[in-house]
Amino acid sequence: SIGCCVTVPMSLPAASSSDEEDDSDASTKPIRSEKKKNPVSLFQTGGDPPKEKKSKKKVPPKGAESEEETLETPPKNSNKKGKAKKSKKLKEERPPSPVIEVDNLEEFVLQPAPQGVTIKCRVTRDKKGMDRGLYPTYYLHLDNDKKVFLLAGRKRKKSKTSNYLISIDPTDLSRVGENFIGKLRSNLMGTRFTVFDNGANPDRANADWSNVRQELSAVVYETNVLGFKGPRKMTVIIPGMNADGERVPIRPRNDNDGLLMRWQNRNMDNVIELHNKAPVWNDETQSYVLNFHGRVTHASVKNFQIVHSSDPDYIVMQFGRVADDAFTMDYNYPLCAVQAFAIALSSFDGKLACE
Repeated sequence: SIGCCVTVPMSLPAASSSDEEDDSDASTKPIRSEKKKNPVSLFQTGGDPPKEKKSKKKVPPKGAESEEETLETPPKNSNKKGKAKKSKKLKEERPPSPVIEVDNLEEFVLQPAPQGVTIKCRVTRDKKGMDRGLYPTYYLHLDNDKKVFLLAGRKRKKSKTSNYLISIDPTDLSRVGENFIGKLRSNLMGTRFTVFDNGANPDRANADWSNVRQELSAVVYETNVLGFKGPRKMTVIIPGMNADGERVPIRPRNDNDGLLMRWQNRNMDNVIELHNKAPVWNDETQSYVLNFHGRVTHASVKNFQIVHSSDPDYIVMQFGRVADDAFTMDYNYPLCAVQAFAIALSSFDGKLACE
């Protein structure tokens, strides 16, 4: 079986010395930080911290993985040149993905993952067609037996900056269609991205502003002027959550009021800052490694895990290559499918300034 530690740059490593070392190098925080802090409280911005309240009023999924499972606590094993030890094999027989009921697709993809459940998905890239390579279509499915379709995304043609449309219909990727659910827009350099839902432009706001589009996320890639091909550095900015576990609406009235400007000006009211987990250099394999617990099998600079700096063991989202045009994408509370998919799409964009 293929090992669970995957390099970020060029070649798949033979091994990492041990998963425990990887995590302790990445952070001085104790591995089982979930015992002292409920991860849910990290994302609340307003009111008192939730008292272990698990609000599930509108949650469609049924069946949940345990909190322990969601937190991705590293198994105690070493992995030498792909030879799995027996103890490792037992540890890695993880329970199957929970049964996710998607009754209303539009509602499901905008709704935060239920607390304590990891939503496991697969992204496939389709390069077929006349302008393949330039404008591939990306599809998001649940990574379970039913392979339920969730979202499709494609870069718009004739757009000055990278602009991806996200749809709940795999065949309808038009901006005006009723299946349009969100979009991802980049700056000219391709280093900063903003994710919107399908609300109206502020120019067409109604009296109480309730129809105006929400900003769901922003992604900042740190530029690398030296051209070093090492791991990317990402900052992900998302709206905070209220005491009921619902996303605080961020509806900017102009470009100076969005998530990126709030973050830049350190105006962090109702805003949460996340980062990709720093891979650790491994002398034995001469490569950077991250522990993906068997969910990622191919080396790629696109592989990443998103965490909160106060609890680097709670994986908010992870993404990584499993084949030439297939990737796994797993997300946890407080992200929704549109946020996670858009963050993944941003990593496909050609960012010369970052590589």
